[in-house]
Amino acid sequence: MSIRIATPADVEGWVALRAQLWGDTSLDQHKNEAAAMLAKSPEEGIAFLDVVNDAGIRAFAEAALRNDHVNGCETSPVAFLEGIFVHPDDQGSGIGRQLLRSVQSWAQERGCSELASDAHLDNEASHAFHRALGFEETSRVVYFRKPL
Repeated sequence: MSIRIATPADVEGWVALRAQLWGDTSLDQHKNEAAAMLAKSPEEGIAFLDVVNDAGIRAFAEAALRNDHVNGCETSPVAFLEGIFVHPDDQGSGIGRQLLRSVQSWAQERGCSELASDAHLDNEASHAFHRALGFEETSRVVYFRKPL
């Protein structure tokens, strides 16, 4: 496994994986979000990739520091795992665990004592992944909207 920080040269491969994780977002929006992540200072956010020369980018993890209230957390700032994805062919190989270790190290270097994340209520695979990596569920929520 070769975990490293994302660079502008990685955007195409990274965006292809982002589109698999967040399929309801356009490729242009993914490109904009990847560019915004790259524009952040390492004190604000980071993207780690698992890259294999002949296979390309197999996985990514994006994290950011959040200074606002993060549900279930007691400190601020909190490192937030914005997204993590391992190509289906490589799931179960330990890449996700390695990516999470990179995120945890990055967060600890910035003085964080908590790492938070979220998943949709019906995403049982993500819930299991988080539990397997030591996360504990803190709450469940349903968002509401009323047009005015």
